[in-house]
Amino acid sequence: MAKGGFPGGRMGGGMNMNMIKQAQKMQQELLKAQQEVEEKEFSASAGGGMVTAVVNGKHQLLKLTIDESAVVEAEGAEDVEMLSDAIVAAVNEAMGKADEAMSSGMSKLAGGLNLGF
Repeated sequence: MAKGGFPGGRMGGGMNMNMIKQAQKMQQELLKAQQEVEEKEFSASAGGGMVTAVVNGKHQLLKLTIDESAVVEAEGAEDVEMLSDAIVAAVNEAMGKADEAMSSGMSKLAGGLNLGF
């Protein structure tokens, strides 16, 4: 019987090194794609354009624009609540766009691999 329990005493080391190199390359590409998405800006509007939110891929709110007419015309608690709802909606939609870009970028890199997650 050959040493190591494998025919010819080999454990397929060359194949394993190739797989490790491919995995390292994919990891570098994934990190690069993640960094690119994190640096992009995503915007969304709500309330008929009354509120616009801009976020980056790191989920940081970079800018929030509220149309002056939304503040000037506000007459009571209902208007303030509507403005608050529009702000939340705009921020959440912008965050969703950032998430979608990240998922899309990762899916493209993973290609047809069945990674199990």
